Amino acid sequence: MAAKARTREDYARRIARAAALIASRPDATPRLEDLAAAAAFSPFHFHQVYRAMMGETPAETAIRTRLHLAASVLLRDGVPVAAVAREAGYGSVEGFTRAFRAAHGVPPAAYRAQGGIGLPMQARIPSEDKNMIDISIRTLPALRLAAMDHRGPYMEIGEAFQRLEIWGRGKGIVSEATRWFGIYHDDPKSAAAPALRSQACPTLPAGAGVEGAVRLLELPERRVAVLCFQGPYAELESAYATLYGNWLPESGEEPEDAPCIEEYLNDVRTTPPAKLLTDIMMPLKVRVAA
Repeated sequence: MAAKARTREDYARRIARAAALIASRPDATPRLEDLAAAAAFSPFHFHQVYRAMMGETPAETAIRTRLHLAASVLLRDGVPVAAVAREAGYGSVEGFTRAFRAAHGVPPAAYRAQGGIGLPMQARIPSEDKNMIDISIRTLPALRLAAMDHRGPYMEIGEAFQRLEIWGRGKGIVSEATRWFGIYHDDPKSAAAPALRSQACPTLPAGAGVEGAVRLLELPERRVAVLCFQGPYAELESAYATLYGNWLPESGEEPEDAPCIEEYLNDVRTTPPAKLLTDIMMPLKVRVAA
């Protein structure tokens, strides 16, 4: 068993080197031969091991990442679609449009014009304000997490999640039962993008340890307001605007001095962007009985 564990960890370290090479060039997929060399596998065996460990091929990882970043640019910047296509590594607007439509269900120009495709999942509150979203208030149990820090634009935290998954699979502690959280410490509208602080966090089984860039993070039980958002991660900022701008002022609640938490409820590799589900959790102060 010890030998198998060492082999699994060795494979994880090698695949991590290839994943880092992909992440370093979001606009272009490195050649299979270069990825295999980085992982010290033959091209055939590298492809098989990567797919088995990551749940997708290297090309699929690269395409998913660049379309995710492109969606963010389309929503936030006035960059022409042709320039977005080039930045995403596509040689033509037509090729970019086909790929974007296949992933998001609409072409990039329409995606920008309609402000995205996502929507809050909760029913609307039956009141005079038809735009008020029904936020559920729950108790989030205490969590034992493996945390990896990310500094920079929130849209680029995916690399930290990928590194954590490779590390966890190498340790044999990531499974279908693992829950995945993101913790976000700064307001992206008031802090410079390079200074934004966040953490990628899978749940950590009891008795499992951490090492290196992965650290233990234990969160206490908390009372939270939860908005479930369906749609691409690039559109989560609009859900926060609903939570803070629409719901909070009318709720009678006061936020706790703690960062918001996101829980990702399905697999980004197998779920179309329009069907992704994210619970956005705002920690609330505990109400004191009068």
